[in-house]
Amino acid sequence: MENVDLIVIGAGQGGVPLAVAHAKAGKRVVLFERGRLGGSCVNYGCTPSKAFLASAHNAGRARLAKPLGIDVTVRVDQRAVMTRVRKIRDEWHDGVEAKIAKSSIELVRASAAFTAERTVAGGGREFIGRTVVIDTGTSPVLPPIAGIADVPYLTNLTWFEQEMLPARVLVIGGGYIGLELGQGAQRLGSAVTIVHAADRVMDREEHDASAAVAQGLAADGVTFELGARATAVAHRDGIFTLTLANGKTLEAEGLLVATGRVPNTADLHPHRSNIDCVKGGFIEVDAHLQTTCPGVYAIGDVAGQPAFTHVSWEDYRRLESTLAGVPRTRDDRVLSYSTFTEPQLARTGLSLHEARAKGIMARAETLALADVARGAEWNLENGFMRLVVDDATAKVIGATFVGYEMGELIHAIGLAIELGATWHDIDRFVGIHPTFGEGMPSLARAFGPQEAR
Repeated sequence: MENVDLIVIGAGQGGVPLAVAHAKAGKRVVLFERGRLGGSCVNYGCTPSKAFLASAHNAGRARLAKPLGIDVTVRVDQRAVMTRVRKIRDEWHDGVEAKIAKSSIELVRASAAFTAERTVAGGGREFIGRTVVIDTGTSPVLPPIAGIADVPYLTNLTWFEQEMLPARVLVIGGGYIGLELGQGAQRLGSAVTIVHAADRVMDREEHDASAAVAQGLAADGVTFELGARATAVAHRDGIFTLTLANGKTLEAEGLLVATGRVPNTADLHPHRSNIDCVKGGFIEVDAHLQTTCPGVYAIGDVAGQPAFTHVSWEDYRRLESTLAGVPRTRDDRVLSYSTFTEPQLARTGLSLHEARAKGIMARAETLALADVARGAEWNLENGFMRLVVDDATAKVIGATFVGYEMGELIHAIGLAIELGATWHDIDRFVGIHPTFGEGMPSLARAFGPQEAR
């Protein structure tokens, strides 16, 4: 048994900087990682997927330029696209490897498991830590479809290992991963069909927001099977045959499963350290990210946090502050996120429904991109900007922006919420013409008297 100051389980976007910071402070730190350093973001998520989409969206924009008087034929070198994706991914992974190697962190490349309170074993070694942090993340969940375990399906873990894309791709799941990779594949030459059990894609989002995203994918040629539950799948002679509950069958050369995530806790045996889990196996944490075992914390999506890299990074910052004696909580931040489909669906703060569910007397106003000069000038009219305001205080509490690169513009509203700005403040702001941003003051003005608009 070896005594250490900090044990970090999982080398993700929160665990690595935490381990590095404590090692620099002279602490004895042990980092367990059974896979590739860098976690999902670097290896299977943000880094490769956005490199993939960079190629896809350039191809897609070129094809959609005909209304602007630009008629081109796009030739995609899929092999070159996928080689570039892996090159960028591996460079980022190698950077994490170098960072760990230059530190005093003791890296144990093995699966970790609790053996007792704050005691972790793996790779033939066992440690007891003053502090233990769980950052094991999540993995793709396999849906209950007959035959699925016997076919060579793809997930985001294996998608980027392809040299060439399948001629036809069936995507099971209409969430963020399914839509991003599905649209990307369509724009790079595959014929994509998205199968989703709900009656609309991204069904956790506002109806008109998810409809705008679906419209964007449909314009690329993506087809949808909505309200459709897959019941069985077979693979023969290179062809997948997917059977739906209504009896319909679909065929394709590729099958991508994107139906949700499951926490990586099954092999961790958290109960041996008196750590409770909630439904689905996620680690239960309090407002300070501490588990039911004092001295043991969990960060990122394994703790049921939103599955975004910036959330994991912010969990690290908050936990680091708490461990330094300045407690911070998991909720002392404005949550923002975006899809990287075209159009992008970007959110910050609360939706109108979420605000009212919290008892806030909220109001929302919406501005169509067709009513913003740049939308018409650039033929980018699919989308809108929506602002949510607390009617009692006039403070901005949320926004939904859907459209071209709205993941960039939503930051302005996130910052406004953080600073406690009101719609009056945004109304007074002078936007640059002609940009999408100039629509924000016009949108804010809609909260005022009719004659002032």
